[in-house]
Amino acid sequence: MTGTGEKEILTERFRNALRAKGAALVGFADLGELPAEQRQGFPRGILIAMPWDPAALRSIEDGPTSAYHADYDGLNERLDALATYAESWLTTRGHRALAKTRAVVRESASVYGTLLPHKTVATRAGVGWIGKCALLVTRAYGSAVRISSILTDAPLQTDAPIDESACGSCEVCAAACPAGAVSGKPWHAGLPRAAFWDAEACRRTARERSLRSLDKPITLCGLCILRCPWTQRYLESVPPHDVL
Repeated sequence: MTGTGEKEILTERFRNALRAKGAALVGFADLGELPAEQRQGFPRGILIAMPWDPAALRSIEDGPTSAYHADYDGLNERLDALATYAESWLTTRGHRALAKTRAVVRESASVYGTLLPHKTVATRAGVGWIGKCALLVTRAYGSAVRISSILTDAPLQTDAPIDESACGSCEVCAAACPAGAVSGKPWHAGLPRAAFWDAEACRRTARERSLRSLDKPITLCGLCILRCPWTQRYLESVPPHDVL
């Protein structure tokens, strides 16, 4: 059995390795309370996050732009590579691990959801909470992050989960949403997404906006990300000429 000291050393080395590869946020989750089928039999999860390029994010006020689309694709590629690296880091040390890359997630996903959303791992890992627009909100970057996750049996030291929203009475994302998809109801752990957010309305309107501005019917909008006060705090900390 791995002792407490060994667990702390493994966790810190792994966290540092992920940060060295570009992860801006890293969290470790105890998934034991979730159904075994949902977590594919793994007891723990790792959440990794990378922030949007502030310049690309600032450009979407009137609709998604080519810069925003390029950053979206680039972040997804980098997260897949980082998750694959994390899986290899763990398996070469004798642990089981599964990188939840886009290819892996697609195997069990529907149009509107996945078996184990990265956002669920994120809240269980204490990385953030779910905003009223159904996106992960972090204190460091607001909603301006793309995320991925890895499942493992490695004896990692897990973080305290977040079970309640910190959005309070704020309804900025609800007012900004061109689809009217945001009800304004605050999230808490266990609340079904459909109880506070309309996935169909969001998808339909995002595709319409992308078709107008990019001539591509893709599900890309981002206004709720941009307008979120937590995101604005992040953007205000980065001068407009700086690019991550």
